[in-house]
Amino acid sequence: MTSPIVLDTNILVSALISPDGNPARIFNMVSENLIKTIYCQEILNEYMKVLKRPRFQFPASLIAEALDIFILFGIYLQPVKSNVPMTDESDRVFHDIAITGSAILITGNLKHYPTEPFILSPADYLAFCS
Repeated sequence: MTSPIVLDTNILVSALISPDGNPARIFNMVSENLIKTIYCQEILNEYMKVLKRPRFQFPASLIAEALDIFILFGIYLQPVKSNVPMTDESDRVFHDIAITGSAILITGNLKHYPTEPFILSPADYLAFCS
């Protein structure tokens, strides 16, 4: 089994919008319990807040099913807050929980994070797994 992962919110949104893209491939691996995700309540709250945005029009049942996958197959962990400078403070929890859990952070917004070897794009993550 590979290292656990942390999914930035944009990856979950992309997975639900485009079922054939790399984010969906990764989310399907999570839902099949092939890779473990690490999450905390703050991350679940962020997922819920974003997925409920009217512009996405995701059905409540799809949102509940997606969040249940994290709860069923994921590892709950409290992140240790870092002092690493962040472009967007709301991304800190994803960065910090990845460090706390020795996980790989997967994001479509690499520019929001410091350049670190454990932060990968979906394509880079899938290449890393092959």
